[in-house]
Amino acid sequence: MSSTWHILGAGSLGSLWACRLARTGKAVRLILRDERRLADYQAAGRLTLVEQAHTSHFAIPAETAGAAGPIHRLLVACKAYDAAPGVAQLLPRLAPGAELVLLQNGLGSQDEVAEVAPHARCIFASSTEGAFREDDWQVRFAGHGFNWLGDPANPALPAWFDDLHDAGIPAQWSLDILTRLWRKLALNCAINPLTVLHGCQNGGLLGHLGEVEALGAELAELLRRCGQPEAALELDEEIQRVILATAANYSSMYQDVRASRRTEIHYLLGHACRTAARHGVAVPGLEQLHRRLVDSLTARGLPSA
Repeated sequence: MSSTWHILGAGSLGSLWACRLARTGKAVRLILRDERRLADYQAAGRLTLVEQAHTSHFAIPAETAGAAGPIHRLLVACKAYDAAPGVAQLLPRLAPGAELVLLQNGLGSQDEVAEVAPHARCIFASSTEGAFREDDWQVRFAGHGFNWLGDPANPALPAWFDDLHDAGIPAQWSLDILTRLWRKLALNCAINPLTVLHGCQNGGLLGHLGEVEALGAELAELLRRCGQPEAALELDEEIQRVILATAANYSSMYQDVRASRRTEIHYLLGHACRTAARHGVAVPGLEQLHRRLVDSLTARGLPSA
């Protein structure tokens, strides 16, 4: 099996993983959106990683989905709404037994990918690392965190897992990855939409704790009712800890809206509301928040699904 890491999506986390893997001699190839993006990258000739005051450059090969050659390992690092369409484009190149590492926010996109690529192994990932693009092909490592990876259908550790440790990517194989993903989804649902609606940094929600606490209570009940009781433990306390710890940060959803980009509402708040409906859980606060956010996005001319 090829040891090459193909990386779909050269955004912040995709670029961060690509640079760290390449730095330790791993074979890496970027898969870019189209020929125009490939030409832009080839003109730049490299990815740039900025860590505190240190800058490094990596001339990582790049291609489009239509390039030749099999893919045995694919890091899917694009937005949740682009994950399944992106993997669908690559189906002719996926080798038998290909492994897909899914690094998306929220829930729902993982099932969409598994549906379009039923013969691939889908490994879910949850990351608390922080990175943002300072410019095209330049990423700043903004915050040390951790990565959990797991496969609900297969507990076996992948053969390549040590690549992550070699590359300095802090990671752990998790047998309860769905619990971690649900916990992160709940945190995002309690924080991100409110930062958009109130136009504030995460810390600004300290002035709206009544709303935050009501959402936390509904989310905890939803987690318990949909079979994720561990993800519900002390959820309200963790929501407030995250708000305090990231008080000066703008949420990813706020940044998307500010940049007039499509948000991942469908895979965050939308997924929570759809799950509540399936399980017959009353979540009036979440549903009202979803409607307010949809109205706000529509008023800005942004997609609301």
